[in-house]
Amino acid sequence: MPRENPIVIVGGGLAAGTAVEALRERGYGGPLLIIGDERDRPYIRPPLSKGYLLGKEDRDSIYVHPENWYAEHDVDLLLGTPVSAVDPRAAEVELEGGRRIAYAKLLLATGSSPRRLSIPGADRDNVLYLRRVGDSERLKAAFTEGARIVVIGGGWIGLETAAAARLAGAEVTVLEHSDLPLLKVLGREAAQVFAGLHEEHGVRLHPRAEVVRITESGGRADGVLLADGTHLPADAVVVGVGITPNAQLAQEAGLEVRNGVVTDAHLRTSVAGIYAAGDVANAYHPRYGRHLRVEHWANALNQPRTAAASMLGQDAVYDRLPYFYTDQYDLGMEYTGYTEPGGYDRVVFRGPAEERRFIAFWMSANRVVAGMSVNVWDVIDPIRTLIESEAEVDDAVLADPGVPLDSFHP
Repeated sequence: MPRENPIVIVGGGLAAGTAVEALRERGYGGPLLIIGDERDRPYIRPPLSKGYLLGKEDRDSIYVHPENWYAEHDVDLLLGTPVSAVDPRAAEVELEGGRRIAYAKLLLATGSSPRRLSIPGADRDNVLYLRRVGDSERLKAAFTEGARIVVIGGGWIGLETAAAARLAGAEVTVLEHSDLPLLKVLGREAAQVFAGLHEEHGVRLHPRAEVVRITESGGRADGVLLADGTHLPADAVVVGVGITPNAQLAQEAGLEVRNGVVTDAHLRTSVAGIYAAGDVANAYHPRYGRHLRVEHWANALNQPRTAAASMLGQDAVYDRLPYFYTDQYDLGMEYTGYTEPGGYDRVVFRGPAEERRFIAFWMSANRVVAGMSVNVWDVIDPIRTLIESEAEVDDAVLADPGVPLDSFHP
């Protein structure tokens, strides 16, 4: 008898590694195939801007599974092999070079790519981005004592790489288009905490910066020119201006694509038999009644478990609250919930923000919609429960460290 077609996962990150694990755990005994365009087996990306970049973690620590795990669980890996097309009618993927592979079900876990600058000089070798393990190694090599590093973008990647560069002894300038780093993500109250953290560690923050050119000498970038005429010398330029979902395959295959691959709460796309998870998925979230594309580790870890259940005909929806974390210098932070600029009334702090040991709560109609703990541990679960309870909370009581967080909800 011919062997049945495999469930195929396109992508080589955490979402792919988690998906095959979940399928096996849920009792699927058929063939599994991961196709990735990188030569490394599936790995986790947060260490690339944190422990691995800082030299605190070795390369083995980034992988989702040990090398022998895949053979032991009868999972085939086809690495260093880009997928050039998906053919939903034939239920096949086409590899670069023309080979076609039939699939029983298909999971798109293609992730995202850094947005590229299109200004003059942006193509120099020492203009660096961070997405893959090789990128992290290039950054590590550039972050040396006394090196002049200019970071374009004050988001999470920009600030985490800035922290790594400073800890390596480099001189660092962060260019941010708005008034404060992370202003759009966290709002002014919490964004000021991170701005102060970096300034205390010697980072020069340059707000309202408009970059017009990366200057060069001898074929290498040697600085950044701003619209106001300021020229910032640089030995390397790090660009962290956001990411774009890798949805080209889905788009060309006729799937619905809108800020990523559109899925329902079961992670099913608009085409039967095809699913999506991780950075590339713009998934319907039952709690919020809208589609969300969350660019963080927790989605790549948890969404594939829902997708695996759906592929096996089991009832599962993805309704977890968004979650992310960061480590910068001596600051550790966890955040859960969801709110947009203008989507909350105020921020309530529990503990002194100036000491960077506190919990912040984003409030709407006297209910907590998001929470962030800074150097306060083991509180994310009660914060998550408080958000999900939708309990009305008095600001003064919420701000009192003496009142247990689990006393606010039924």
